[in-house]
Amino acid sequence: MNLKALTLGLVVASAATFAIAKPVAYQIDPTHSATVFSWSHFGFSIPSANFSDIQGTINVDNEKPAASSVNVTIPLSSINTNVAALDKHIQGAEFFDAAKYPNITFKSTKVETKDKKHFKIMGDLTIKGVTKPVVLDATLNKQAVHPMTKLPTIGFNATTSFNRSAFGVAAYVPNVGDKITVNITTEASVPAKK
Repeated sequence: MNLKALTLGLVVASAATFAIAKPVAYQIDPTHSATVFSWSHFGFSIPSANFSDIQGTINVDNEKPAASSVNVTIPLSSINTNVAALDKHIQGAEFFDAAKYPNITFKSTKVETKDKKHFKIMGDLTIKGVTKPVVLDATLNKQAVHPMTKLPTIGFNATTSFNRSAFGVAAYVPNVGDKITVNITTEASVPAKK
């Protein structure tokens, strides 16, 4: 092999390595994602509700996980408590005031790696126009080509908790619990090329 061919081969190999190491943007699949939150109801029960229309992007850098990021929008219109009247009440001015603040957002500010599967994702949560820092404890479930869609796909579970009163959603505290516990599961895929 001559020097020119060797040099060309090294350039191609380096380019391929760089392409593999490049961060990947996964688009959240709302049909396989859910944000379930729960609270205390007068101490008698722990009801839960779900936001089903989760939208956003998970940018994953496998080589430098700390450079990864998350940007999520959750329309309040997707809330489901399994009680239609309660859905409407929670979306009203006494709670989320969805007419004025239609979305909840989360934007990561830092990612810490515990190991190859467990992460702490720090970020800004915005509810009802109020932004506060929260921490997600996240677990990587799987990262592979999806057998059905044939698209590169990633899946996570995550948990967090916060006091809703900090976001101006304080109706009926303390009888209806202030602390909100959140459990998230999500699948996200690289969009198909058009």
